[in-house]
Amino acid sequence: MKKNATWYILIFLGVAFIIIMLVFPLAVIINNAFRGGINPYTQALTNHFTIEALELTIKATGIAVVFNTLFGLVAAWSLTRFNWKGDKFMTTVIDIPFSISPVIAGLLFALTFGRAGWLQPVVQALGTKIVFAVPGIILATVFVTLPFVARTVMPVLNARGVDEEEAASLMGAGGLTIFSKITFPHIKWAFLYGIILCTARAMGEFGAVSVISGNLRGKTVTLPLLIEILYNDFKTIDAFAVSTILVILALILLVLKIIIEARWFKKKG
Repeated sequence: MKKNATWYILIFLGVAFIIIMLVFPLAVIINNAFRGGINPYTQALTNHFTIEALELTIKATGIAVVFNTLFGLVAAWSLTRFNWKGDKFMTTVIDIPFSISPVIAGLLFALTFGRAGWLQPVVQALGTKIVFAVPGIILATVFVTLPFVARTVMPVLNARGVDEEEAASLMGAGGLTIFSKITFPHIKWAFLYGIILCTARAMGEFGAVSVISGNLRGKTVTLPLLIEILYNDFKTIDAFAVSTILVILALILLVLKIIIEARWFKKKG
């Protein structure tokens, strides 16, 4: 295909967008993180509040990814391979986190499980605490990342159809064998792609977690919340230093995403 003026303009706009929206912000973060030298930077990263926030972020992200991976596979399989009453409703439920603000989601959880919430007696009977506690953060993180694995796998399953699976079933193969030998090899790259998206979303979640956590430093503060607290306290060097943790994690996920996309499109091609 011949390169014309339109091609050069589009390339220029694309590169300019990347520089403005990605390169410049990263440069600002790194510059401000090291503005006071290496010692303030390392002190900010080794602060016990930072370590506790990192541990909580990893914990909430890990639980959310595990839950939504299992849920996503089951939901995608049941919604694309079986016709049952309520399948349209289930599809709508999966899409709810896409359609409402995370802040509203956090508020709903707070009103449901808080002191005046209608599920508070159940929470008390279980001897646990949801609002202003770690379980609430995990619940909010699971909610906002609910659709990613399911919604990434479902189009691939729909595109593949059921012919191979029905043929294997007629030949006597069991459900587990059909899934592991026929279905999963076709969806594995989409599946991994969904996990990457789910992980990235969980690590950076702010709105829902901010509402339900109470921002108790050292107890219910994740990395995004800690960054806001430090910035509002005018500890800008510490805030940007902590931001580099999320930047590094995001870059790792971005590299994995690019690799998986390349494998996925190569397989489709």
